[in-house]
Formats: sequence, structure tokens, C-alpha cells
Amino acid sequence: METHDSTRVLVIMPAWNEAESVGDTVREVLGMGRAYDVLVVNDGSTDATAELAATAGATVLNLPFNLGVGGAMRAGFKYAQRTGYGRVIQVDADGQHDPEHIEEVLAGLNHADISIGARFADKGAYKVSGPRKWAMQFLAKVISGLAKTRLTDVTSGFRAANERAINQYLDHYPAEYLGDTIDSLVVAIRSGCTVTQIPVAMRPRQGGTPSHNPLKAAIYLGRSVFALLFALTRKRSHITSSRIAVEGTL
Repeated sequence: METHDSTRVLVIMPAWNEAESVGDTVREVLGMGRAYDVLVVNDGSTDATAELAATAGATVLNLPFNLGVGGAMRAGFKYAQRTGYGRVIQVDADGQHDPEHIEEVLAGLNHADISIGARFADKGAYKVSGPRKWAMQFLAKVISGLAKTRLTDVTSGFRAANERAINQYLDHYPAEYLGDTIDSLVVAIRSGCTVTQIPVAMRPRQGGTPSHNPLKAAIYLGRSVFALLFALTRKRSHITSSRIAVEGTL
């Protein structure tokens, strides 16, 4: 088992059928000139996602079938833990997360265990409306209270974690709907992890088709409230700053 190095950064990029954008996204991250390593977790894609990611310079972890973002990220955290990374950051393969902000989000780890790149923190022009907006505002208010700090974008996937948070995620990182954002964040906070947010600007998808419409927005409202209530019933993790026993977990 390797010792964690807090200076090493792993960019984890979950990807399911993102052939249109994953190659350009990987090249853009690597082109930042920083000491970033990119791991694309190919989540059971049926297109050329894996091949294009590898050609662009990423390490590719192929999952045998689609597990969803939660399952893909859990695999990525396991890879980070086993290969000695002290800091990780999730970046979406569709290009919405601007690599220019990676270093800013990582800087939040100087004073917190989890750093969220927040879309609704007075930076950028990202907008939502209707039921989706109501759900996001409700979730942000409740989770801000749990975290004892103001959070405006608790469903953002653009988030970084230090070794303590990586260990906690490996103890508990659900694959259910919104588990990778709401559930994982609530349990991490209740287990003692600290959270901060960094304002970022979000970009349009660089490929693929957005999945939101009015019906899905209404469903999102109901599911997000259920996800929060379910998360509040989860048991806390027992974490320390050193590695915990997670050898049998993926």
C-alpha cells in the first residue's frame, strides 16, 4: 500500500457514452500545465468513450456495465486510495466543468475536507427555474444548516476531496439517485468532514444531450427531497486522517 501524497492530484472523470466530448475534455485538463493525472472511469459505455479518453492521455478504468455516477466515483476513489493520491477532484466528461477552475476548487481543501465548485455563488450565468430551482434551494438551506456554513449548490458534481474525505467516501458512497451528491455529502458532514464552496462559472455541455425537461424537473423535486430524508437516516462513518480498512470495498 502506497503512502498518500497530498501534492498529487487525481482528476476523476466518470463517463457514460461521452465519445463526443471526453477526448477534448481530457486534453483540456492535461493542457492546463498542472500536475494533474486524469482517470476516466468508463461506466459501461457502448460507444468509443474508452478509446478516445486513452488516446487523449487519460488512464481508463473500464467498468463491466453501467453503475451510474455513484458507482463510477466509488471506483475512482478506490483507485485514488490504492495508488496514493491525497487529493481528488471530480470533473464531468461533458465539458461543463471548466478546467480553469480546478485549482481554485482544490484550494478550498486548504481549510476543508470537501470543496464544492458552486454554480450559484455570484459567479457565472448558470440558471435554473421551476421545481428544479425550488429543490436546489431547499436542499442548500437544509445542508447549510448541517454543515454550519453557507452552501448554495449542494448538487454540484464539481467537487474535490482530501484524504480524510476519500476515506469517508470509501466507507459510504451510495449509487442511488442523487446519492453521489446529496447522500454522500450529508453523510460526510454528519461523519465529521468539513465543507466549503468556491464560486465557479459553468459552461454548456460540449457534447451529448441535456437530460432536463419540465416533467423531469418535477420528478427531480420529489426525488431530491426523498434523497435528503433518506440520507439523514444513514449511519455516520468512523473516519480518521489516516487510511481506514476498505480493502474489500468498491
